[in-house]
Amino acid sequence: MSESRQPSSSPPPHNGSVIDEETRYEAVRSRDARFDGAFFFAVRTTGIYCRPSCPAVTPKRQNVRFYTTAAAAQTSGFRACRRCRPDAVPGSADWNVRADVVGRAMRMIGDGVVDREGVPGLAVRLGYSARQVQRQLTAELGAGPVALARAQRAHTARVLLQTTDLPVTEIAFAAGFASVRQFNDTIRTVYALTPTGLRAAAPRRGAARATPAAGIPLRLAHRGPYRADAVFDLLTAETVTGIEEVTGERGARTYRRTLRLPHGTGIVAVEETHHGATGGTGAGASAGGAVHGGGWLDARLHLTDLRDLTTAVQRLRRLFDLDADPYAVDERLGADPRLAPLVAARPGLRSPGTADPDEFAVRALVGREGAGRLVREYGTVLDAACGGLTHTFPAPAALAAVPGTVGALARALADGSLRLDAGADRDDAEAVLRALPGVDARTAAVIRMRALGDPDVALPGGPDVALPGGPERALDAWRPWRSYALRHLALGGGS
Repeated sequence: MSESRQPSSSPPPHNGSVIDEETRYEAVRSRDARFDGAFFFAVRTTGIYCRPSCPAVTPKRQNVRFYTTAAAAQTSGFRACRRCRPDAVPGSADWNVRADVVGRAMRMIGDGVVDREGVPGLAVRLGYSARQVQRQLTAELGAGPVALARAQRAHTARVLLQTTDLPVTEIAFAAGFASVRQFNDTIRTVYALTPTGLRAAAPRRGAARATPAAGIPLRLAHRGPYRADAVFDLLTAETVTGIEEVTGERGARTYRRTLRLPHGTGIVAVEETHHGATGGTGAGASAGGAVHGGGWLDARLHLTDLRDLTTAVQRLRRLFDLDADPYAVDERLGADPRLAPLVAARPGLRSPGTADPDEFAVRALVGREGAGRLVREYGTVLDAACGGLTHTFPAPAALAAVPGTVGALARALADGSLRLDAGADRDDAEAVLRALPGVDARTAAVIRMRALGDPDVALPGGPDVALPGGPERALDAWRPWRSYALRHLALGGGS
């Protein structure tokens, strides 16, 4: 939907307050896309659940139930709407903000931990028993870790069914299902179709379908305005030869990089050119073509093992900060008179993360040129070069013998004493980082902000930017979005 249709009476989601059911219903009645991913609604009379912006006729209030997650709606017996595809919404920004057990668990489930290690593995990483994790997630979200992972597997399977010609059996195991029977049952339950029927229902059936050699085409959805130029500018400035490259002219660039993944390697290409929610290229853009309304970025993934699809997608979402809530961020920061002009100049500015937390930590220590040397000396050579992409970044174990701080960091990552994965405890990780020789407080904070995706980091010593009146420090008034404030200050005024 367009920005002009969004009701001014509804507060942005994730603004620190609980969204009551009447506000949720108003969002549904107004088809407010700002709330997509923040909650889901289900209709008792149809047995279907939807995203808030679903274009279907608004159901009566007495027939509507609200759920925090798609998995909770599925657990209650509702199937996904075929019209609005609620499984394709951006993730909730809450999971990036929250540092508690539920927030950490949701980030790890998104990274595929339950698929790879089961609920016991998730519990060990969280430091709780499996029973405690089950109880906390069910109590707050209405679904346990198995149901949450199942909903994610169903979405992965739908993407593969509708974008590739892979055999159904291969898709079942690539999506993380333990058996074809489990796969078939889940697809019928979630989509009310067989896998073959779901494939046949794919949009744009006349288009050429993907093959493993051509890669998997993806739409990386986001909510609200997205300042793509600033993200691609940063990625271009940080590009490390051999593992990354940026091609094309500004405004139409392609970012490509290699990925180290749990089951193999991958190569991804993400386009700067934006697609709006209505399907048109550049929808919602400003006069300069840089600010976009809700929509998606196009990407294409080449994987040596399709089981890594879910993990790769989540890591790209963190790199491009696609689950952020720009409405809440801009509302909070724009209320500060020192930041208001910067926010107005760049609505929807993101705080990019990283596709590989361990890699970013090393790069934060050695810089761009130093990272390039490590890639050449210790990186893994691809079986076949792809353009300028020739290596994957070295794993921590490969750097453990490097002298100095890099070796100390690599050993801590390799032996697990330092964890930078999606569900790591951010305070614990920063404490371990600062205890390493040669890692100062500012470097540890940068790693926390980018590698751990913390949206609320204030760099020691304040930003390297002077505002009127002298250098400023990030203030408590900017919480929980201080990382975004630093991005605004670093970029300064202008459009």
